[in-house]
Formats: sequence, structure tokens, C-alpha cells
Amino acid sequence: VQLQAFGGGLVQAGGYLRLSCAASGRTFMGWFSQAPGKDRKFVAAISSSGDPYYAASAKGRFTVSRDNAKNTVYLQMNSLKPEDTAVYYCASHYSGSFTETRSYNYWGQGTLVTVSS
Repeated sequence: VQLQAFGGGLVQAGGYLRLSCAASGRTFMGWFSQAPGKDRKFVAAISSSGDPYYAASAKGRFTVSRDNAKNTVYLQMNSLKPEDTAVYYCASHYSGSFTETRSYNYWGQGTLVTVSS
């Protein structure tokens, strides 16, 4: 199974980006971010039927969605902040808590998001 995330880039604070991930079928999918020198952390997730879940830092600013016909999951990121700067990964959930990296068995290669102040 190969996942691939797209859409990262350089944006000014307050700006927006939309990340895309070519998913592996209708699986529960998650988005994680990893800032330099930091652990990978949960950002958002979406069930196969489209129920969204968010980390506190993402709620109200980010929206996770999916198009099952295209096997694609999206992360719309608005009101970006410099502290959102990180590599963003999509991942396919396997088992366990969806906020934990160990619960995911397939990961995309990551896409870099840089938010300038």
C-alpha cells in the first residue's frame, strides 16, 4: 500500500493550504504533523463514512474531508500560524486509538508546510 501526500508549500501566517492524500481505499485515515526535532503528532482523522476528528490545535482552523470516489483525503488548513510549520503525513489507520502513531500501519512520504510570520 502506498500513500502519497501533496499540497505543502510556503505560506504567510493567516494564509491557507489544502493537502491531499491518495488513500488506500475507504479506510480510516489520519493526518499527523512533525516539526523539526519534535515527535509526530495527531492533527486530524476521518472515518470511512466521513466523520471528522481533530486535535485541539486544529479544531476551528482545519477541515478534514474525503472523496471516496477518488480515494482521496484532504486537509484544508486555514488561518495558518508559524507554529503549524511541519512535515504533514497522511496515514492509514490499523487498530487502536486514532490519535496515536502506533495505530497506523501505512504512511505517506510527507509534505512540508512552512508558515512564515
